[in-house]
Amino acid sequence: MFSLRRHPASSDPAARGNGIPAQPIPDPTHPGSAHRLNLLLSTGAWQPDPWVQRLPVMLDPIGVRSHIAASARSAERVIQATPIHIAIVDLALPFDEDDDRADEAGVQLLELLARMPVPPPTVVIKRRRSLRDDRREIAAALRAGAFAVVDRPNAQTELESLLEVLRRCLARHYAGRWPGPA
Repeated sequence: MFSLRRHPASSDPAARGNGIPAQPIPDPTHPGSAHRLNLLLSTGAWQPDPWVQRLPVMLDPIGVRSHIAASARSAERVIQATPIHIAIVDLALPFDEDDDRADEAGVQLLELLARMPVPPPTVVIKRRRSLRDDRREIAAALRAGAFAVVDRPNAQTELESLLEVLRRCLARHYAGRWPGPA
């Protein structure tokens, strides 16, 4: 199918994964769960309570199943096992979960998603870097077909902005309708 290529490691410690395994949230065996949209939620966050833990709790009641991937490898496994309707790609994503080096494989994940037969719309979470690096990363994300590039959510207002981007993404790419079964 599709696969990721490993690139030389970076020494940026902020881009290390947090060891969160790729998993659907909540448990797919939960009675009465009617998920109509699969969201790939990749994270390179290292914070103890990152935004990536709050977002699935907010989205599950409306039918969005979040598949968390803490590395490019785990994201690749999710993509192979699950139809992805929208992807959130953190550019600080490490290549492997158990690797102490930060490979920053977010761009490679964007390329993998773009090569899919039906690429899902992607929202890119950019790293906080220099203005020059920001411009370079934003340009690379847009070339790879990203729907939007946003800052890493830290406050509740930034999380609400991300939710608005996801709403616009759903409206544009799925005409406001759920792509999966009701």
